[in-house]
Amino acid sequence: MKAPAIAGLILSGGASRRMGVPKALLTLEGETFLDQLIRAFSTVCCRTIVVLGHGAERIEAGTARSREVLFCTNPDPERGMLSSLQCGLSALAPAPDAVIFTPVDYPNIQHSTIEQLAQAFALHAAPVTIPVHDRERGHPVCISREIIEQLLGLPTEAQARDVLRANRHLTHFVEVSDPGILADIDYPEDYRRLTAQSEVA
Repeated sequence: MKAPAIAGLILSGGASRRMGVPKALLTLEGETFLDQLIRAFSTVCCRTIVVLGHGAERIEAGTARSREVLFCTNPDPERGMLSSLQCGLSALAPAPDAVIFTPVDYPNIQHSTIEQLAQAFALHAAPVTIPVHDRERGHPVCISREIIEQLLGLPTEAQARDVLRANRHLTHFVEVSDPGILADIDYPEDYRRLTAQSEVA
C-alpha cells in the first residue's frame, strides 16, 4: 500500500504582541523556534509550508532552514489564526492526503511526535488525529483532506476549532511522551521557563 502524502504547515503570521518580539526568531538550544520546527517536520512531511504575516521579511531572513520550506504570506494576519491556516492550506494545492499543522508557539515538539501522528494517519486515516500527553491534548494536529476542505470553506468570522469540535467523534487520539505538545510559548515568562528547563536538561 502506498504511504499517504502528508504535508507540514507551520503558522507564524501573528504579531507576537504579548511576547514583544517575533516568536519565530526566539532561540532554543542554538536554533530559532521556526528552525527547530522546520527540522522536526521536514524529515517526516513530503513538503512543509510556513505561513508568515507580521514581520515576514525579517523572519524569512532570520531562518537558517529557509530552503527546506515554502513560505507564503497571509495578506491579512489581523484576522487571526484561521486566516493563516486557510492561507497555508491553499498554498498546498493540490491538497495532500493529510496535513500536520502547528502554530510556531510550540517550538519544543519532538520529531518522534510528528512521526507518530504520520504513522497513526497511515494506519487509521482518521479525519483528525491529535496527540495527548498526561491526559491533555496538544499540537501539532493532523487533518485529512476532508477536513482541509471544511476549513477552507469556513467564513472569516469562524474558528478552526469549530471544525475540530464538529468532528470530535471521528478524532483519533495518540498518546505521546512529549511534553512539548503542551508548551505554548506566548509570554516572556513562558520563554524564560522553557530556556531554564532546557539548560537543566
